[in-house]
Amino acid sequence: MNKSLIGALLAGALAAGMCAGAAGQTTPAEVAQHQKQELARGEPARWMKEDRTIEAQIATKKKEIGAALNEALAECKRMQAGERGSCVKEARQTYKDDMAHVRELVTVSNQMEGKVETTGPSE
Repeated sequence: MNKSLIGALLAGALAAGMCAGAAGQTTPAEVAQHQKQELARGEPARWMKEDRTIEAQIATKKKEIGAALNEALAECKRMQAGERGSCVKEARQTYKDDMAHVRELVTVSNQMEGKVETTGPSE
């Protein structure tokens, strides 16, 4: 799979997430408060543990893709009934596409290690 297709997939997922996030905050207040308390204790050690094998990286990426689906579906529930169906359909399609290309997504992530790609002119 070429890099431009993977880049387009990542950009599309990011754009969909940004559009969904623009409609409002997706984290309920009680969850945000709990997260704040957890973060006050410091980062859990597991956050710093690197996935050493490709299988572990793929497992982590699958968890991230699943979490992104859950966030998107939660945002869809907040939409008006007329928009909800297409939102859910798009979220599920993005999930299927990402899961179908999970190995390629991990490979791209590994190749970008330490690099930040941006689009458009800098300000």
